[in-house]
Amino acid sequence: MSIKSFIPAKPNLPVLWFTDITLPILNRIVHNLESIEISEPDQKRLKGFQKERLIYISNHPTTKEPGIAYHSANIMGSRFHYMAAREVFEWGAGFVGDFIQSIGAFSVLAGAADRESLKASREILSSQEGKLVLFPEGEPTSGMNDTLLPFQPGVSQLAFWGLEDALKKDPEANIQILPTFIKYRMTSSISSMQRDIDASLTRMEQKLGITKSGKDIVHRFLSVGKRMIEREEKEYGVHTDPDKMEDFDYRLGRMRHAMLDNIAKKANIPKWDTETNAIEKLRKILSVLEMVSVGVPDPKGELPSLEMAIWARKAATKAYDFISIQTNYIKELPSAERLYEFLYRYENELFGETKSRPHKAIVRLGNSFSIKKYLPKYKTDKKKTVEEVTERLRKELETLLLDEKQKSNPLFPSNYIFE
Repeated sequence: MSIKSFIPAKPNLPVLWFTDITLPILNRIVHNLESIEISEPDQKRLKGFQKERLIYISNHPTTKEPGIAYHSANIMGSRFHYMAAREVFEWGAGFVGDFIQSIGAFSVLAGAADRESLKASREILSSQEGKLVLFPEGEPTSGMNDTLLPFQPGVSQLAFWGLEDALKKDPEANIQILPTFIKYRMTSSISSMQRDIDASLTRMEQKLGITKSGKDIVHRFLSVGKRMIEREEKEYGVHTDPDKMEDFDYRLGRMRHAMLDNIAKKANIPKWDTETNAIEKLRKILSVLEMVSVGVPDPKGELPSLEMAIWARKAATKAYDFISIQTNYIKELPSAERLYEFLYRYENELFGETKSRPHKAIVRLGNSFSIKKYLPKYKTDKKKTVEEVTERLRKELETLLLDEKQKSNPLFPSNYIFE
């Protein structure tokens, strides 16, 4: 199926100049992102890619990363192109689409043979000094900065296709891949964050009828989470056996699959696999719903109605909150960043809204490498070589992630018990 609703990038110099100047203000207004920090050595490295064909890779836990990549492009003295989900172009009655199209974004429709998007990507990479931003984790964003979702191999495959096209124009052509990692850090004082988290949790506990007395911060978060799970189990008719003392993480896993399978059944999601993992289930649902939202032709009548898709989108958002909750994530390290990641999910679920607290972004550059070095292997075994490059990218980002994680500390002292 060829997608007719492809939206190409249409870089517009006045809009680009405006964005260059106002990006820090936009980041602060939209995301409460106070600054983007890149070390002097890494800034120098970025500038070294100005004349190269480049795939700029980044982790993608939130919606802020494209803007941060834009900041990197400014330091490099270059313009990037961005592959963005097709539905994003409809946000804000199309205003968001017009804007991002003007700064170099083009659409991709996940789960479909979007040949126009693939063609645009290859043309960018084969062009002299062409630069493309890609997020191997794809959608949805995890909301958790200290984890990585499974990488999608399409990024590595695209690099080889782009290089093959470039070599047809220039026998000396090459494409560099630059892995980067973004770490968000809260910027408020420790005491103000402690008060803020305590106050928000207290509201939740009062709403759910539980007490904070005699608990540390992790137990408070888990108590709220367990009560939320109990509410959903009742709503979905999920039976729990009190005699088995079922583990909280087990109940979370069962709940997320129950919610996703329920969405798939009601929305009649085609080719549904009940045995796959929760992230793949969610990706399948979201790709189908995106097709409906942008009006992809449906001659076989396999897609749900627009009304059903709207319901399924809302239900999938709630299901994703339960996919994202992993108790070991805050047990292992109850840092300010991890606690707030949980808090945002809880506030959305219990109060219907949340707000981002002040924070900054730290951009780390990994070891870049030439995709051309892998070309002989690729010609011999394409699948294996694509997997090898994908794994290398993942290891580069994991190394940076672990390094940043070691710099984090618990927000509350380990012996801090609430009265």
